[in-house]
Parts: sequence; C-alpha cells; structure tokens
Amino acid sequence: MDSHVIVITGASSGIGAAAAERLAADGARVVLVARRADRLTEAASRCGPRARAIVADMTVRAEVDRVVADVLANERRIDVWINNVGRGLTRPPSELTDDDVAGMMRVNVMSALYGMQAVLPHFRSSGRGHVITISSMLGRIPLSPLRSAYTAAKHFLNALTMLMRAEVQATHPDIQFSLVSPGVVYTEFGGSALYGGPDSRAFPGGQEPAEVAEVIAGVVRSRRPDVYTKPGSRAQIAAYYEAIGEDR
Repeated sequence: MDSHVIVITGASSGIGAAAAERLAADGARVVLVARRADRLTEAASRCGPRARAIVADMTVRAEVDRVVADVLANERRIDVWINNVGRGLTRPPSELTDDDVAGMMRVNVMSALYGMQAVLPHFRSSGRGHVITISSMLGRIPLSPLRSAYTAAKHFLNALTMLMRAEVQATHPDIQFSLVSPGVVYTEFGGSALYGGPDSRAFPGGQEPAEVAEVIAGVVRSRRPDVYTKPGSRAQIAAYYEAIGEDR
C-alpha cells in the first residue's frame, strides 16, 4: 500500500476519518474529502504529513469532478477511491415524504455514483483502479422500519455498485468495485440522522470505527468484491431470508 493515492469521502469523522488514519499508517497518501472544513482539517492532521484535505460537497457532481481534477493535478494519479458519504433518516415508510426519499438518494447514492463516474476515466486510461463503497447491513436486511429510506437507498447502492462492476470489468477486469457492509458502528450516525434518533453508541454489539477501518485496509490489499466488517454477518443474512421463506 506504500505510495498508493487513496481518496476518502465523508472523511471528517467516524469511519472515514478512522480509515484515513489507518491507511496513512500503512504508507498511503490519503486525500480526505468532506464539507466540514474544521473537522476535516483536524482529521487530516492526525494522518501525518502525507495527508491533505479538500473541502467539497460530494452530492454536487461539479464538486466531485473538481476533487478528481485536484487530486490528479497534485498527486498525478488515484489508486483507490472510497465512497463513504452517508446519512440516516428516522421515519417509517408510511410517513415518508418526497423530500425524504430524494434526500436519502442524493446523499447515500448519488454521491457514490458521482464518485464512480468521475474517477472511472482515469482508471480506464491506466487500466487499473479500485472503488470501495461503504454500504450497511441495512442494505442487506431491512430490519428497521424507522430507517426505511436509508435502508432502501443502501439496497439501491449495493445493486448499483454490482452492476457498475459487471459493466466495467467486461472490458477492464483490473478495475474493481468493492462493497463493505458494517453493522452498528459507534459513531455520530444515529444522533445526526434527520428527525433525530437513538445514538448509535448506545446499542450493544457494535464496532468501533477503528475496527471497520482495519477491514477497509484489508479490502484495499485484497481487492475482495464483497466484505462484511463483523464475523457472522453472512449467516445472519441467510437466516433472515430463510425465515421469510418459512413464513410463506
């Protein structure tokens, strides 16, 4: 991983900031991207002298294009692009508004799509690259009605990533698109959800951001396409859908 140029979006706190620190410790040159300049600068400073920050809004296509152009102009290449922008929303499906759904799609899906599309020409020209998209176990199992729009957006994101992989690898097999699916992570996610919600750090059985960052670092090395951050996740998903089948 030494000398890899890795762009991490949503990197001002939580999983993104932890991943930046972990990857920088492995010798990567990390570029942290987020909207909150003060938090972003603090996160970048913890990564050492080979890190830098770019303030940008990944839900705006022109801003994403600007980030890619900036990194290529200054670092000369991008090896890994990590889509980590995300936000929750606390509202059951029967009460969702048009703005609720559009907002969750814009933050959780469009930010990732813009990133994939913006970095893809560079990856195609170099013949190799890696996009890692941070999804969620809720993108695999619809467990929480109060997270309805977020869950639906993550299901969409998973399918989009897999279909992008199938399209691109038909002509460029060395360009990988990986999904990383955490469960509960002890971050600000729950408390910062639209309409409020329980603090993610109050739930039992969760993971610290550093644990998820360790898994992400492993995905950078292995380039595996589909990875869960907690042991037993695949069995949990299989058991959920088996139970649905038995109830029919």
